[in-house]
Amino acid sequence: MKDILDQVVRWTAGGRKVALATVVATERSAPRDPGATLAVTEDAEVLGSVSGGCVETAVIEEALEAMRSGTPRRVTYGISDEDGIAVGLSCGGTVHVFIHPVDPPAGEILARLANAADREEAAALVTAVTGTRPGTMMLVSSQATAGRLGDARLEQAATADARAMLEQAQTGARSYVLAGEREPAEVFIESFAPSPQMYVFGATTQADAVARIGKFLGYRVVVCDARAALATRDRLPSPDEIVVRWPDEFLAAARVDRRTAICVLTHDPKFDIPLLQVALATPAAYIGALGSRRTHEARVRKLVEAGVSEEQLSRIHAPIGLNIGARTPEEVAVAIAAEIVALRAGRLRGDAGLRSTAPAAKTASS
Repeated sequence: MKDILDQVVRWTAGGRKVALATVVATERSAPRDPGATLAVTEDAEVLGSVSGGCVETAVIEEALEAMRSGTPRRVTYGISDEDGIAVGLSCGGTVHVFIHPVDPPAGEILARLANAADREEAAALVTAVTGTRPGTMMLVSSQATAGRLGDARLEQAATADARAMLEQAQTGARSYVLAGEREPAEVFIESFAPSPQMYVFGATTQADAVARIGKFLGYRVVVCDARAALATRDRLPSPDEIVVRWPDEFLAAARVDRRTAICVLTHDPKFDIPLLQVALATPAAYIGALGSRRTHEARVRKLVEAGVSEEQLSRIHAPIGLNIGARTPEEVAVAIAAEIVALRAGRLRGDAGLRSTAPAAKTASS
């Protein structure tokens, strides 16, 4: 919803009736992930998408009816009937969509969420899908909550899950069986976390291309190099920030969490060894290092001598990037981005899913 949130807030602040349709669950090859949202005004102005076009018309009609009746609804769209009359997904997947009018309390929650997003503050939006008050919303941060879901027990359980999911920037549905209730209460929790960090070390020929594709993937990209003559805006126009500092010193003080990507492009032992020692002590999701297999073998020997364990070494993706035969800086950047995406999707084999599957030299010579 993040990409349409500001406009939805403007609509509601201007007094327009709005309904939100959100994908709360998918099966098989659905075109959009949970959290994809379509907003519809009472005069049928539309923003966003829940299926990339497959079922939008039907969802819009449901949203208009939800505004007319004031009643939220959960609808499911799957494979079309053989006669082609029913609405369905040509991709063969199934999407479950929760549709609800945005009442004034929900509009206030969305406005608070937009303000938090503008300030780069982490917050989770909790929407009641079933229960006594479906469509109600609650905003959860690490320190506070706003809004009500209609049941204190549900609010307590959902708050705990929302905070845990927010730490991992996760989005998804949760169900709770409350004492005395026959049916489980379901909520949908959507995390709105600040952009994850990508740290690119080494103002090399590949650095700006990696910065460009990192920003395309949604990262806030910082390039760091100790060499002031190389770390300049003329050479590196794309990063959000350029830092002139010894890489290990910078990383030791930087914000690193489980979504952070660390790309070591320095290709120089005096930078690489101390930097990787610091990187391996962090919870970073991705740590990649430029160089051939021979270069990395020498690097590993030095790290072992420095006391780095085999388990820690298994976290390093080296040579950096998937084995796609990359040569140019842009191709190297694509290979690195592909490896990061594959890692996030759990498509890489090895310890904790962190090792590359590439069997040969990948992106750089020794």
